[in-house]
Amino acid sequence: MSGRRTKLVCTIGPASLDRVDELVAAGMDVARINFSHGSSDEHARTAERVREAAARGDRAVAVLVDLSGPKIRLGDLDTDVRLEPGAGFDLHPEPWPHGDSDGAHVSRSLTDELAPGDRILLADGAAELRVASTDAVVHTEVVRGGTIRSHAGVNVPAERLTGPSLTPQDRADIPRALALGADYVAQSFVRRASDVAELRELLGMSGPPIVAKIETRPAIDDFDAICEAADAVMIARGDLGVELPYEEVPILQKQLVRRALERGIPTIVATQMLESMTASPRPTRAEASDVANAIFDGADAIMLSAETAIGEHPVLAAEAAVRIAELCATRGGEFLPSGAPPTTGSDAAVLAYAASAIATAEREVAAIACYTRTGKTARAIAAHRPRVPIHAFSPDPSVVRRLALVHGVEPRACVPPPDSGARLGLMAWLLGEEPALAAGSAVVLVASTSTPGTGPNLLEIHRIPSDGDGGGEVQRPR
Repeated sequence: MSGRRTKLVCTIGPASLDRVDELVAAGMDVARINFSHGSSDEHARTAERVREAAARGDRAVAVLVDLSGPKIRLGDLDTDVRLEPGAGFDLHPEPWPHGDSDGAHVSRSLTDELAPGDRILLADGAAELRVASTDAVVHTEVVRGGTIRSHAGVNVPAERLTGPSLTPQDRADIPRALALGADYVAQSFVRRASDVAELRELLGMSGPPIVAKIETRPAIDDFDAICEAADAVMIARGDLGVELPYEEVPILQKQLVRRALERGIPTIVATQMLESMTASPRPTRAEASDVANAIFDGADAIMLSAETAIGEHPVLAAEAAVRIAELCATRGGEFLPSGAPPTTGSDAAVLAYAASAIATAEREVAAIACYTRTGKTARAIAAHRPRVPIHAFSPDPSVVRRLALVHGVEPRACVPPPDSGARLGLMAWLLGEEPALAAGSAVVLVASTSTPGTGPNLLEIHRIPSDGDGGGEVQRPR
């Protein structure tokens, strides 16, 4: 990762489907497949290409399936449409064959949920409408003009909307997500922890981890409970900017990332990170600062959406995000946040904190390595934000891929050791093959068990041997 700790999520779309290998080489850690766009066959083909590209690049890359949720979208437009202030624009609940500057089909009837004066944003705020009247159609006036395209999002305040978090389409899509081997499933428009529990029931307790998308005011109000129910959270700033005054979003981003970090929950910061790169080969200085601020807030990952899905420069956008993240890690250490506070809930939690504390106190420590069957140990260490990389070894390929999302973790596949006592020796041997670790450097080795009685909790400092050396404090396994 060249010193980079913050992970990169890239949305795969028409602009990048044939360039997945390049995105992997650029540093993509998680490939997002947005079920709001494309067909089942296209989604399956995308997942297959990601797996193949990751194998060719010898990198762990997770696949994140993003369920559509109750997101409201425009139908097809004849072309990209420029809306002018003062003009009328009608939202038709029934199919409307000629979407243009006068109106378009909308995927959900809003006539019973909106009232005159309500605000509507299109395409994450590219244009703003105000409801003028409703009958069989929602009649609006354009307050702030902008350019919109087919299937642009239609955002209204969440408190106006009724209905379940999981739509019939989501329920139909869940088996497809499982069939294509999703490593994470993102749930759109979560409003409360019970929404996440409902999805978990459908995925099964052994199913992929859930990323709860925080994009409504109710989700902010129930954020702590959502963190308890979900496996990760996404701060989706585009829709939050509809729910809240835009000036509040930067403060909320910092608060939510910090609260999730204190609970050891990975976070993704998303929406318009490098938006100008959908057309420009370079980001603006403001966008570079935005990415850096998300990193300094403590986010596990940043996400590119249109930049890599439909933009003109998908690989350059990924490379730009990686360059910013690398520089923040190597030269911005004084701005990086402290990690989660010490915890005493379990032996594994204490061990994770101890490993991070040793790496911080002992300047000669170059890395932390852990053996993890479920990924829990690696996530617990990462939550403390140690200053060194975390090499996580697991015999489970799905765990390896899922750890690709977690801050500072460099996941590796390994064969299971013959017994729990051999875990440290196995890691010591594998680390001897790691070119980034110089001979003589120290590594904190961690192996914990979450089930009492199944093996010892182990922590030891190992020194990488020189060629021909017999080894450090931990002996190479036979």
